[in-house]
Amino acid sequence: MSISDVVSRFRRPEYTGEQRCVPCTVVNSAIAVVAAAVIGGAAGANAGVATGAGVGGVVLGLSAASIALRGYLVPGTPTLTKKYFPDWLLRRFDKAPQARAAVSVDENLDVETILLRAEAVEPCENVDDLCLTDEFQADWSDRLKSARSGKTSRAELAAILGVEADVLSFEEFDEAFVAYAEETQVGQWESQGAFLADVAAATELEARLDGWQTLGLQQQSQLLYALRLFLEECPECTGTVAIEEDTVESCCRSIAIVAVSCQECGARIFETNHPGDVAGPT
Repeated sequence: MSISDVVSRFRRPEYTGEQRCVPCTVVNSAIAVVAAAVIGGAAGANAGVATGAGVGGVVLGLSAASIALRGYLVPGTPTLTKKYFPDWLLRRFDKAPQARAAVSVDENLDVETILLRAEAVEPCENVDDLCLTDEFQADWSDRLKSARSGKTSRAELAAILGVEADVLSFEEFDEAFVAYAEETQVGQWESQGAFLADVAAATELEARLDGWQTLGLQQQSQLLYALRLFLEECPECTGTVAIEEDTVESCCRSIAIVAVSCQECGARIFETNHPGDVAGPT
């Protein structure tokens, strides 16, 4: 067995690289230094200073290798860190997105008023809430059928982003759907279904709203993100959708989310942090 094989078997990629928990690394590094000093000191007392320094160096080197390859030295550190470290500290080192494709919020954007002006939503008849208008729902559905065919989605997304269609490429990984213009990421969605819904809704809103093009990409994304909450049919496989609670594991925290997913094909349509934000320890 080669050294690379041994390293591969020992490595824990879920706790290293981009997923490395910085608080775990700091705590374990401190433990490694203390352990090396104590063991080296004990060895030095019995066999001399030089021997003690050598033993301490070996302990520190092995500890550093374990932290580098596995993300931690003491077994169970990631779980203990999530359980006992304060959330305000873990947030500072958390590398996971708030949700796989959550958009930035412009607090000055009145989403409800704009969607009402576009006649995309209206007050519901039987409950104190907003519902899609019949006309918008029908038009959105028609544009979704066209987007699912693959004939228009690339050109429409290019128009929305202000780039040439031939430089766009798409990639799916870990249930996320990502768009690139050449090598630059220009958009990310929870699934291909969420992407199709946004492209179809953007095209319809552009036809209904004067000044749609003057809105920034962040504001447009915020409006499209809000509209996805009204979907009753999966834009990817036309199955039914339902609201559910889930937990997303990050490098340092377990994040509770609220999601809208298709019950037939599992496509995630909408995802946002749960009001409670952080789930209990796992």
